[in-house]
Amino acid sequence: MDPTAGGVEPHRDVKAGSPEREPAWQALPILSEQQSGAVELVLAYAAPVLDKRQTSRLLKEVSAVHPLPAQPHLKRVRPSPRPGCPHALEMLLCLAGPAAGMRSLAELLPPLAVDPRGLGQPFLVPVPARPPLTRGQFEEARAHWPTTFHEDRQVTRALAGQLFSAQERVAMQGHMERAVWAARQAASRGLRAVGAVVVEPASGRVLATGHDCSSAAGPLLHATMVCIDLVARGQGRGAYDLAPHPACSFAPAAAPPGVRAGSVRKLDEDTDGLPYVCTGYDLYVTREPCAMCAMALVHSRVRRVFYGAPSPDGALGTRFRLHAQPDLNHRFQAFCGVLEAQCRRLDPDT
Repeated sequence: MDPTAGGVEPHRDVKAGSPEREPAWQALPILSEQQSGAVELVLAYAAPVLDKRQTSRLLKEVSAVHPLPAQPHLKRVRPSPRPGCPHALEMLLCLAGPAAGMRSLAELLPPLAVDPRGLGQPFLVPVPARPPLTRGQFEEARAHWPTTFHEDRQVTRALAGQLFSAQERVAMQGHMERAVWAARQAASRGLRAVGAVVVEPASGRVLATGHDCSSAAGPLLHATMVCIDLVARGQGRGAYDLAPHPACSFAPAAAPPGVRAGSVRKLDEDTDGLPYVCTGYDLYVTREPCAMCAMALVHSRVRRVFYGAPSPDGALGTRFRLHAQPDLNHRFQAFCGVLEAQCRRLDPDT
C-alpha cells in the first residue's frame, strides 16, 4: 500500500542520532501483578537470643526442625530493632499458621531436637511471605524482617526512567508522533482518534501505520488490530480491506510467490524466512490497548508495546496486565507515558 495514497503524507520518522533535544516524558514499565503489588505478610514466631554465644548452635538446630523451603528469602537472625533492648539479636523460629497465638519454646521447639538455652520468650512478628521482586518491595519487606533480594537491574533502571538512552528516546518519540499523526487522520474522517505504528527495533524501520477503523460493520478494527493486519499484509497475507483508509499503510516484505492474501500463517511455518507476524517487533499506540487487542498482541508475538495514555478499559496496566500473565504461552514488555499529554488530548476519556 502506498503510504502517500490519496494525498496523505505521514509524519516524518525521527531517526536515532537526531540532534533534537531529549524528550521530557518517561517510558515507565507496566510490571506484572507480582512485581507491582504490595508485600504480602504472614505471621511467624521469633524469639530473643539471650546468649549470643549460643547463636550458631541454635541457628543450626532450629533450621533443621523448622526449615522454610517456601521462604528462602527470610534471614533467620536479625539485630534487635528496638533501641536499648537487653538482647542484641532475635531469631526466626517458624511460621505461625492460621491459629496463631502465644506459644512457649517447649510448644514450638521439640526438646529432643533443640536445646532452648539462650532463647527468650517467643513472640509473633509479621514477615514477607514471598521474595521481593523490585527494590521498592525489598525496602518494604525488610522493614518487617531482614530479607535477601536478587535485584533485576533492568527493572530497577526502567522504574527510575533510565532504561532508554537519549538517542533511543528521540527515536521512540518519532514513532509515537507518527501514531499521533495517524490518530488525527482518523479523527478528520469521523473515526476514533487512536493511532498505532509497528516498528522493527533494530533498524527503526516502520512496518505499519494504522488508526482506529471500527464501525458498526467492522467493530473489531481497533488501531492495534489494524496494525497487526497491516504487518500480515506486508508479509503477503492480511484479512481486512483497508483501502478506504489511505493513512493506514504498510511496508511490503519479501513474501514468497503463491501466498494468498487473507491466509493465516502458522506459528511454526518459517519456510519464507519471515517472522511470525509481529515477532520481535515493537508497537507504538496512542491509547492503552483493550483486552481484545492485548490478546491479539500475545498471539502475534509482539516484543514490546509503548502506549501514550491509559484507558479505562485498558488491559496493559489499568484493568488487567495480560502481557505478563504467567500462564500465557507468550509474554511481552509494556511501557506507558510516551507523549502521554498529547495522547490524552486525542481521546478525552483516557
